[in-house]
Amino acid sequence: MGQAGTLDAVLRRDRRATVLTLVTVVVLAWGYLLLGAGMDMGSAMAGMTMPVAWSPGHAALMVVMWVLMMLAMMLPSAAPMILLHGTVSRRRDPERGGRRALLFAVAYAAVWGGFAIVATAAQWALEQAGVLTPAMSVRTATAASLLFIAAGIYQFTPLKRACLRHCRSPLEFLAAHWRGGASGAFAMGVRHGAYCLGCCWAMMLLLFVGGVMNLAWIAGLALLVLAEKLMPAGQVVSWVLGAGLIGWGVVGLVAVAV
Repeated sequence: MGQAGTLDAVLRRDRRATVLTLVTVVVLAWGYLLLGAGMDMGSAMAGMTMPVAWSPGHAALMVVMWVLMMLAMMLPSAAPMILLHGTVSRRRDPERGGRRALLFAVAYAAVWGGFAIVATAAQWALEQAGVLTPAMSVRTATAASLLFIAAGIYQFTPLKRACLRHCRSPLEFLAAHWRGGASGAFAMGVRHGAYCLGCCWAMMLLLFVGGVMNLAWIAGLALLVLAEKLMPAGQVVSWVLGAGLIGWGVVGLVAVAV
């Protein structure tokens, strides 16, 4: 086998290993959520009225829950970018390319880890204000409707459109932002994570509508994110989704008014 054949074999092996790693992380994250993320969700769903007291331990548990929830929702749609970065890194530097691809993925996850900390702080503030139910959803139909409308409007903004374009075009992203070395791989992962966050943060707010631990709601939002990033007509999907969210919110406000 020649040098080119050896490199191709290494690339195939690395690609399989990367796919297996991503699948394992996503499955473990979903498994953790399915098991209740360390909380007594049965009591919450049964109508418990007293909020859980926030201690350092509870706050840490909430951060872990949010981190794993973000990984479960976002890694599937980021997989094409992570795999392409790994392939290009290996071709440029067969010896260290695999480690740099790992740094890219870790940096991407770190961005969503930062979002998880902010989301935990928002959850705490909303709970202290009496806005959230024990199931971690907003208490009033008006608040839910306004969140739908806000998320829908964001789908039509230039920022959303620009971020979605970068998320949907791995080759374009790598061509425009490639940086060599370990620090370059990490910086690229952060940049891609930032584009992904810019694309999806408003959708993540809808977790406070269906309930932060409502697994069907989480899965539905994850599928919508996956559709607008990976489907051929993803931009159209994004606009249709935006129109649907605005319409849903308006209907909700009308229902409250009457």
